[in-house]
Amino acid sequence: HGMAAISNGIAAYGANIPFASTFLNFISYAAGASRLSALSKLRVIYIMTHDSIGLGEDGPTHQPIETMAMLRATPNYLNFRPADGNEVSAAYYSALEHSDRPSVLSLTRQNLPQLEGSSIEKALKGGYSLATYGSGSKADLLIVGTGSETSIAVDTAKLLAERDGLTVSVVSMPCLELFNAQSDEYRHSVLTPGVPSISVEALSTFGWHKYVHCPIGIDTFGASAPYQELYEHFGLTPEAIAKKACKVVEYYKNAPVPTLSLQF
Repeated sequence: HGMAAISNGIAAYGANIPFASTFLNFISYAAGASRLSALSKLRVIYIMTHDSIGLGEDGPTHQPIETMAMLRATPNYLNFRPADGNEVSAAYYSALEHSDRPSVLSLTRQNLPQLEGSSIEKALKGGYSLATYGSGSKADLLIVGTGSETSIAVDTAKLLAERDGLTVSVVSMPCLELFNAQSDEYRHSVLTPGVPSISVEALSTFGWHKYVHCPIGIDTFGASAPYQELYEHFGLTPEAIAKKACKVVEYYKNAPVPTLSLQF
């Protein structure tokens, strides 16, 4: 709390752009002061690490589950969960460009691959079409990933294309707030109407029904184990996600696919 409050004071004075940093889960301890960053329109950059069950053995006391949902529900925040180096660069660029709002950069403990199809320019829109796998002219499924789960979404799409013959488009969504600010035309070009969709995030699924038909995540507290075992335990592996994805595709063969993320 003190760290965030001091950062607010530095930002309000105006001479410097402050940043504060700790594990993502512990921004909850700073909620009073970090909320004032948003309320007071202060450019404070919160660089948060160890952003999911991927931190491993420290266990549920350190593993954020509901934290990102809380941050996304706070007005005037920009919340980033970048999937690779390009998206990290976009997050820093955007945080510096927005002088009237704080930003939270939620970063992983574990190493992540550089994604084919990512770019700083695309990531600045908050969400974008990363890649499509399969030979169909139209996608059978959209998989939306954030942060460390975006590469898992890619591996799931490849599995579904090779094993099940599906055409799967992968969407990277590093910042919902920036994506929400895009035009209806752009958002629907990314989240294609008429195509079943799932999201994959190693956090609470709260809030994702606005964007996808079936959110996949963690709605319990975490656990203590090596992170590879935790991803398997919570069903966040390509094989487990593909199994659920096939059920979603099968269901919407006989049911209308709702159009989501509308703004009126």
